[in-house]
Amino acid sequence: MEADELLGWRKEFPTLATTVHMISHSLGAMPRRTYARMQEYAETWASRGIRAWEEGWWEMPVAVGDLIGRIIGAGAGEVVIQQNVSTCVATVLSCFDWSGRRNKIVSEAANFPSNLYQCHALEKLGARVMTVESNDGMGVPLEQMLAAIDGETLLVFVSHVLFRSSFIQDLEAITRRAHETGAMVLADIYQSAGTVPVDVRGLGIDFATGGSVKWLCGGPGAGYLCVRRDLWPKLEPRFTGWVAHARPFGFETGEIDYAHDAFRFLNGTPAIPAMYAARSGYEIIAEIGVEKIRAKSLRQTAKLIGLAEEAGFRVNSPKHADERGGTVVIDVPDGARVTQELLRRNFLVDFRPGAGIRVAPHFYSTDEEVELIIREMRAIVG
Repeated sequence: MEADELLGWRKEFPTLATTVHMISHSLGAMPRRTYARMQEYAETWASRGIRAWEEGWWEMPVAVGDLIGRIIGAGAGEVVIQQNVSTCVATVLSCFDWSGRRNKIVSEAANFPSNLYQCHALEKLGARVMTVESNDGMGVPLEQMLAAIDGETLLVFVSHVLFRSSFIQDLEAITRRAHETGAMVLADIYQSAGTVPVDVRGLGIDFATGGSVKWLCGGPGAGYLCVRRDLWPKLEPRFTGWVAHARPFGFETGEIDYAHDAFRFLNGTPAIPAMYAARSGYEIIAEIGVEKIRAKSLRQTAKLIGLAEEAGFRVNSPKHADERGGTVVIDVPDGARVTQELLRRNFLVDFRPGAGIRVAPHFYSTDEEVELIIREMRAIVG
């Protein structure tokens, strides 16, 4: 068997020495070099004080965003770092008038709840929310999604990879249909970026958002928003703040004069420590390349599915490789209890009601760990 070159990265992640880390769909392992990055933040603040804003801090939302851009196929300056996806989504949704005839949001019922909360909140402003149901509890029928997008649709808001099942949606077909009807597309790529290839420019997506907590190994507090460059002059977010002003240090009162670059999609003071923490993960993912990560992921998730079914467990993730993200959802008896026992034994996974135990190998996972997690599940259930 060919040697796995990606295992050379294991020494970069301290937690792998003491745990079987199969939870990168929820919290990626922390890179060792993040210690140095956080020390750099502390030393910069301590030594430069207020001058730190003039020596890199102010530019960080876009400079760090460019590291994400390399991973998702965005252009330079097209990605800004915000605190989380909810903030990014609120920014996008606030760009539109929901009181007209074209006021429909099309999404999937299996979208992440936080995303749908914001969509339904807009119903108070006139928006109509249409969600496409799953026929099998796993995927979303593409033909039904496309049929839901019509001339009254203003925004199509979908997850690239569904968080419960790891089902991959066809962003290319969805975006093409949306643009044919005059609608825009907001894609949540949280569960794909870093493990499934994404090319936002190639797909023509209008908005893409995600975060650093999961496959990007960047930790919490650093969400990101990509907005197509040609849309910038047409969009004026109502969810805004002083950082989005063309002259923020003029502290002008009255109506905002938006910045002419991606800063117009920011709001309040950026979360500087989170950006320091997140950079190392972005750099590592970009250095390895998502194509290599994807190839290994497909091999190990296929192995997981085979072992789980051999053990008699139901798998609630797609069997076909082109429909499956980086996670395998395994339904075992009393899954919540089994998950707690796995955690107690230092096997890091999580549980989602109505789905099962989510297990996610990443580029740093060994084949032995894939076997161990199923063996441990069998022992606990047995």
